[in-house]
Amino acid sequence: MKMHIEIDCTPEEARQFMGLPDVEKANSVYIDTITNAMKGTSNTEQLETYAKQLAPMGQLGLKMFQNFMENASSAAQAGSKGASSPSSSKKK
Repeated sequence: MKMHIEIDCTPEEARQFMGLPDVEKANSVYIDTITNAMKGTSNTEQLETYAKQLAPMGQLGLKMFQNFMENASSAAQAGSKGASSPSSSKKK
């Protein structure tokens, strides 16, 4: 048996319902800090250095995210290859 439940609520209401903390203020401070740091950059090396310094967990966080994206991409490609293989048996 399958049941589908549709809940119509805002992200704020969903966050409160699930008991998650409100991180809007912390997020806005983080975004403001990044924006202010990026304003003075004149080349891509500076931009990359600032991004590494300001990112959560620094370089480790960026590496983990990069590995996650690479693994997800590989899994998606492997899944699409298996799904796209034509069936060899045909009904007559």
